[in-house]
Amino acid sequence: MPIYAYRCESCGHTLEALQKVSDAPLRDCPACGASALHKQLTAAGFQLKGSGWYATDFKGAGTSATAPAAAGATSAPTSAPAAGAKDAAPACGASCACH
Repeated sequence: MPIYAYRCESCGHTLEALQKVSDAPLRDCPACGASALHKQLTAAGFQLKGSGWYATDFKGAGTSATAPAAAGATSAPTSAPAAGAKDAAPACGASCACH
């Protein structure tokens, strides 16, 4: 069920109400008793639960959920090949945009 924000036009009192989508909007202000409550336009809040697309695809910030990183390994590429390796592949790989 969504949480709706209301504001009284008479006294300025604000409140949040947990209501079904099909429920009628609230009209009577609990602070002053006037029939001047109006729904406010707010951002929708929701929470994803379970092991859905977020946990499997995006939660690892670039790492795959099926391929855990090796302990102690760094993923930062080096900028120059090792000394004495003339024909070594570039550190960033041949599939990048700089080669």
